[in-house]
Amino acid sequence: MLKFATLINKKKMTLTPLTAVTPIDGRYISKTSSLQAYFSEAALIKFRVQVEIEYFIALCNNSIIQLNHFPSNKFSELRDLYTNFKESDAQRIKDIESITNHDVKAVEYFIKEEFDKLGLQEFKEFIHFGLTSQDINNTAVPFSIKEAINKVYLPQLTEIISLLKDRARQWKAIPLLARTHGQAASPTRMGKEIQVFVERIEKQLFLLETIPFSAKFGGATGNFNAHHVAFPEIDWVSFSNNFTADALGLERQQTTTQIEHYDNLAALMDNISRINTILIDFSRDIWTYVSMDYFKQKIKKGEVGSSAMPHKVNPIDFENAEGNLGMGNAIFSFLSSKLPISRLQRDLTDSTVLRNIGAPFAHTIIAFASLNKGINKLIINEENIAADLEKNWAVVAEAIQTILRREGYPNPYEALKELTRTNSVINAESIASFIDTLTVNNTIKTELKAINPSNYTGI
Repeated sequence: MLKFATLINKKKMTLTPLTAVTPIDGRYISKTSSLQAYFSEAALIKFRVQVEIEYFIALCNNSIIQLNHFPSNKFSELRDLYTNFKESDAQRIKDIESITNHDVKAVEYFIKEEFDKLGLQEFKEFIHFGLTSQDINNTAVPFSIKEAINKVYLPQLTEIISLLKDRARQWKAIPLLARTHGQAASPTRMGKEIQVFVERIEKQLFLLETIPFSAKFGGATGNFNAHHVAFPEIDWVSFSNNFTADALGLERQQTTTQIEHYDNLAALMDNISRINTILIDFSRDIWTYVSMDYFKQKIKKGEVGSSAMPHKVNPIDFENAEGNLGMGNAIFSFLSSKLPISRLQRDLTDSTVLRNIGAPFAHTIIAFASLNKGINKLIINEENIAADLEKNWAVVAEAIQTILRREGYPNPYEALKELTRTNSVINAESIASFIDTLTVNNTIKTELKAINPSNYTGI
């Protein structure tokens, strides 16, 4: 270990899944690589370039005299700067940043270099015109989040929902002993219990889709000071509303400080956290059903369940999901409580922590992959489920006493309590014998005797 540590200290190691500091970029890189296009440093730089370019094009289309003669046939070449953005472009911007010590200014200088190459020198002072860094960051970041949610998060969540719906249909008719306080309760159905989670997730997904992706675009302190002093005749509020909506699909916050106040972003993260919490609840339930032998798991040839006990097939997929969903929620929770708070018109703490926005999404989609795998491995053990129901005839007491209430039988609850709370064995025979002692007609007795733990499952 010491030799290895010494080696590391002497020589900078190449980043690989084996040398990555976090499992997001190490152990789980195959599951998280899809997020690199949205949350990596290179991706953030690319999105900044995109915002700057689209803003410049919008200025050209806004009747600014100095830009009236800009050759519109060059717009496609400008857009190539972000549509064909290369790692070498990101590195060039980082090289500039090493001199400027300012990441957004480095983007501006990079674009100016590209303007020089395109012979557009006379127009380059309108790059980043009137803007502050947060006009770029507070449009680039929510745009990246919107893209990641639409192209990675939602497709994977939708697949989980589809799997759950399928299992809810498959297991619709399978009676299941319900548990309240961990004890036997009125029977339910496995399919319905799965459908509970489907409905919970879909309701939260509906709420998620109502939360706008918000942007800040209004100059240094949100008042369009520089814009207005240079071109007072232009309606900059209308311009910025249209720009953020049309070019980026974002909803501009109308009244801001130097930064977007992040309230909607906080709501978005809280909403995703609630979906994650529902999936944690699901993971724990399935884990418990596996421990009760209600589910078995498909065995992959060569796979080891326990290092010591050969018979075991551990429910690791649901444990992995629970752990990663919890990690994601911890970061989402911190960000949602931190980001809406800033000193006066702004401080830099939002920029510092917002760079970690990809981490909770990464933990979340790692969990999605585990859930997908785990759900597909489940084999329902109907025999064991049925055996558990058969051992718990006491659960039909509710049904019997409810029918007796319907018939006006005196103190039915108390009568059933005397039968079921004696710690003696309750089975089909003892229930039938109890029914025979009731002073009701034979039709009612036949109705009562037809009830069993497997058919007392409601609608």
